[in-house]
Amino acid sequence: MSDQYQSREERRKQLQAKDTKKAQKKPRGLFKKIFLSLVVLGIVGILAGVGTFAYLVKDAPKLDPKLLKDPIPSKILDKDGKLITEVGAVNREYVAYKDIPKVVEDAVLATEDYRFYKHHGIDPIRLGGAILANFQHGFGAEGGSTITQQVVKNAFLTQEKTLKRKVQEAWLAYELEQQYTKHQIFEMYVNKVYVSENSHGLATAAEIYYGKELKDLTLAEAAQIAGMPQSPNNYNPFNHPDLAEKRRNIVLSLMYKHGYISKQEMEEAQKVSVATDVLKEEKRKVDDKPYESFVDAVIDEVDDTTDFDIFTDGLTIYTTLDKDAQTHVNEILNTKDSSIIPYPDDKFQAGIVLLDTKTAEIRAIGGGRNQQVQRPFNYAIDTRRQPGSTIKPVLDYGPAIEYLNWGTYQMIDDKPITYSSGKKFGNWDQKYKGPMTIRTALQLSRNSPAVQALQQVGLDNAKDFAVNLGIPLKEIYESYAIGGFQTGVSPLQMAGAYAAFGNNGFYTKPHAVRKIKLRDGTMIDTAPKPKVVMKDSTAFMVTDMLKSVLVSPGTGVRAKVPGLPIAGKTGTTNYTDQEMEEWNIKSSSVPDAWFTGYTTQYTASIWTGYESRKTPITAVGSNQRISQLLFKNLMAYVSKDINTPDFTMPNSVQKVRIEKGTMPAVLASQYTPSSQVSIEYAVKGHAPKRVSEKYNKLSAPSNLAATYDKTNGNVVVTWNYNNTANKDIQFDITIDGTNPNHSVQIGNSFTFKTNPGEKYTISIYAFSGTNKSDTVHTSIDIPQPEGQTDQGTGTNPGDGTGNDGATGNGTGNGNGTGNGTGTGNGTGTGNGTGTNNGNGTNNGTGSNNGTGTNNGTGTNNGTGNNNGTGGGDQGGTTPPVSTPVTPPSSQNTETREEPTN
Repeated sequence: MSDQYQSREERRKQLQAKDTKKAQKKPRGLFKKIFLSLVVLGIVGILAGVGTFAYLVKDAPKLDPKLLKDPIPSKILDKDGKLITEVGAVNREYVAYKDIPKVVEDAVLATEDYRFYKHHGIDPIRLGGAILANFQHGFGAEGGSTITQQVVKNAFLTQEKTLKRKVQEAWLAYELEQQYTKHQIFEMYVNKVYVSENSHGLATAAEIYYGKELKDLTLAEAAQIAGMPQSPNNYNPFNHPDLAEKRRNIVLSLMYKHGYISKQEMEEAQKVSVATDVLKEEKRKVDDKPYESFVDAVIDEVDDTTDFDIFTDGLTIYTTLDKDAQTHVNEILNTKDSSIIPYPDDKFQAGIVLLDTKTAEIRAIGGGRNQQVQRPFNYAIDTRRQPGSTIKPVLDYGPAIEYLNWGTYQMIDDKPITYSSGKKFGNWDQKYKGPMTIRTALQLSRNSPAVQALQQVGLDNAKDFAVNLGIPLKEIYESYAIGGFQTGVSPLQMAGAYAAFGNNGFYTKPHAVRKIKLRDGTMIDTAPKPKVVMKDSTAFMVTDMLKSVLVSPGTGVRAKVPGLPIAGKTGTTNYTDQEMEEWNIKSSSVPDAWFTGYTTQYTASIWTGYESRKTPITAVGSNQRISQLLFKNLMAYVSKDINTPDFTMPNSVQKVRIEKGTMPAVLASQYTPSSQVSIEYAVKGHAPKRVSEKYNKLSAPSNLAATYDKTNGNVVVTWNYNNTANKDIQFDITIDGTNPNHSVQIGNSFTFKTNPGEKYTISIYAFSGTNKSDTVHTSIDIPQPEGQTDQGTGTNPGDGTGNDGATGNGTGNGNGTGNGTGTGNGTGTGNGTGTNNGNGTNNGTGSNNGTGTNNGTGTNNGTGNNNGTGGGDQGGTTPPVSTPVTPPSSQNTETREEPTN
């Protein structure tokens, strides 16, 4: 048994050993297969990579020695395709490598390529270090491209970020290193880089910013210009000294890091203020360019929206500039004629943007006044100032109409309120006018209603509405309702927002560039597309309310151009109590004054003020109205030869007759006095349905009576009227239904002169606007003077054809039997009473009536066929009607100073 067991055990061990050997063989075989597969894949990958590389570099440009030294300028064309200017044309002080000071070379190498003398055009180590530095110190701490790569990129390639461009850049950098020495390549870089101010080369930068030759720069100055090429315009020490100083300090830190300077040298150089180190403004070179502000906008737009370098890529840029409008903007900004624009002094500044309302294409830009430096601060684009009340359509009333379907008649109470935080604020005049429509609140620029509108619509809705209009709000507070922004806005942004109201709710980002043509002929359309940001009903209703701002007593009447349909809004900002005390500023002064407005053709936004808020716009003269005067002048000029139609009401809006003062609003009835009716607009389907019952058909006058006063021959008419609901009741009075005896009377009595022996019928009704009462009547007979008898006793009626209306009275009794000479029948009511029979030698010939309305009417009228010789008096006269003096209206005409915001 033991033998059998042993044999079985041995057999089992032998089988296990076999299995182990097989298991050991399998992994080795699998590893071999994987290795071979990877080798094959690697070879395939290398071949594919080589093939791809060859494909991408096959059409790379050749190394042209001329392009290595001179950049290709770009052409800028106006809206009609005519040349404005060229940018990138060489403004350069060339410097040879031997004349480049070591401090400048060290600053460039530390910043751009500290391993420049160790690589062959491409530096993987440098690339990895740049990535790490950017993670540690923020984007821009170090560049990833070598100096050689930057030279070929600026000379031969576009700035687009594509694999093809990067591969070609690497290939050309390698080729360049094979054909040129390191010193030659470094010299190319130093002379080729763009340094803002339409200039190239570090030697040029030294001259522009410090008035020095390159060899005379200090460490701080060398570091500043060495750091500029990464973003020349942003690091321009004239325009952005704070950014320039931060960039310079990064360069100094890199110089210390790579051993070019000591820590002490770094710290001392970092203490130098860039703002005070650069050339003073009065010493800077000036190159007069009439379109400088607009060209600035083009440069910034190309830089912000594309990967092209406008200074080196040889682009043809088709812009939106209207040269005529731009020239006029420059003229009104810099005029010395106070009859055109009464500027208070030469330091007073203004920023102007003129857009096409439909396309948001920029037609003209006024960057500032009396600017005598290269690429000065652009107050139209770069400024960020609080917008004041110009923000109210954007943040308050526009969102309320959009989200709450308010009508232009929406009532809101101009009363003292606080922000939700409990903080107080007030109207510009520290007064309150009670309930009013939002139209009136906007027209008079009342602050309390604006804040209430924002509170009701909600901060989130208001913010979304404004952001869609191009106002870059990161946060919003209730104080923003009246323009109390923490970070301000520019005229360019405000013009873009308002243009959307004038364009039926379509917003297009304001832009100066339509399209760009590359050197190879490729055309790139860069114009932004329009987008719907609000309902057309909102756009129209806001526009109609803004039209009221330019109508008295609106705050924008000085911006009005007669005959031109304009919508717009004023805006001013205020100083805090602390600022007024600290800077010794009067409460009537303001730091900013705006006007933004539009027609169906053009939109303009204008800011005025001083470079520093510490310098106030005083309330003297028209200082705080200059923005309105600029707007009026500009809009009148650009609109003079074109048709400017009025804004058209869309189908989504309905016109409504609202009874004034109703809260909530109700429709006016047919009896509502016209003075109490306001024509307003509602979102269709959201108009009031209830009709006012306040006014019914007017009741007729009562107790109408006519009393004869024999002492003066006058009749006094009196009546009663119960006027409980209307204060503007008037009375229409007619005597005998004839126009000459017609009068409109305020009050409840009326007096007129009479003629003896006549009968008068008086008719009177009450009215208010188009609402009329029924007519009531009364009559009165005027007696003859005592001692007179009836005239003529003719037996037949007179058949004369005399004119009606004469009132001649014969002096003797008429007993003639013939017809009177009048063509009409005599109808006089008085009898002749003379003591002797009248044989009047002249017939009554009143200019209007027949032989008199008072011809003798004895018991039988004469009917003779021949003209009678009696009865008619000479010189008939119409009985005079006394037109009473109308008492003054109960409305006071008030002259008021317009509000400042």
